[in-house]
Amino acid sequence: MQLVKFLDNASEHPTVGLISGDSVRPLRGSRRIATVLHAADPAAEVHRRLPPESEAIPIASVRLLPPIDDHEIWAAGVTYIRSKVAREEESEQGGSFYDLVYSADRPELFFKATADRAVGHQAPIRVRSDTKWSVPEPELALVLDDTLRLVGLSIGNDVSARDIEGRNPLYLPQAKVYAGSCSLGPAVTLFSSLSNPSDLSITLDIHRDGSSVFSGSTSTSQLARSFTDLIHWLGLDQSFPDGVVLLTGTGIVPPDEFTLKPGDVVRITIDGLGTLENTVAAR
Repeated sequence: MQLVKFLDNASEHPTVGLISGDSVRPLRGSRRIATVLHAADPAAEVHRRLPPESEAIPIASVRLLPPIDDHEIWAAGVTYIRSKVAREEESEQGGSFYDLVYSADRPELFFKATADRAVGHQAPIRVRSDTKWSVPEPELALVLDDTLRLVGLSIGNDVSARDIEGRNPLYLPQAKVYAGSCSLGPAVTLFSSLSNPSDLSITLDIHRDGSSVFSGSTSTSQLARSFTDLIHWLGLDQSFPDGVVLLTGTGIVPPDEFTLKPGDVVRITIDGLGTLENTVAAR
């Protein structure tokens, strides 16, 4: 069961809908996805808000928004061995820190974006104007309600400036947090509808001028930390009244000579969740 937020020609306000094949069926009285996700039983809430006569609107005719409201977006780092190695290789003076955090009890957690800094499926992502080495980071996104209950999964792209972070670990916020540095979508898949969320295939494909310039794959089974562990640490001394999205880290890192360029098309596919596609905007 997958939920989206969208805009269509008939309304200037966002609508929450249920994906049905190549169409989306609007839910009654739902402009905020949290109204459904924060219910005691989100699946039952979907059925309660889905009128029998609900119109099926072709997905191709609507604009998909990030499937969040006022959620904060956080991220975990160095949760895959490939990410640990890449961070050590890029770092000029802080490589040992990444090795230590990979095996430590406390994970690396950082604030990634406010809702208005995120973009949805087929919206443009951006690279910083002061970087020469930027990459997408395909990640499984945990969608949590206001009590930190795991209610859904989505796809995230944590666009990062590797040269800025590599220069000094203290520059991480500048490498990670800026307008258009995060994409989410295309939908939230209800957690209760997934049979094995701890073993999902993740693939990344980047196309430039119509040709593939990089592809890679991994699986959530390679995560060094459990969902429960990451959520526990995120929730310590924190509250998220609007809910929160937690990106779980990346296990796919393009080679050092690769950097995103304007016009590149980035596609991230996760089994059972769909494909998130974004084009890199001109600077």
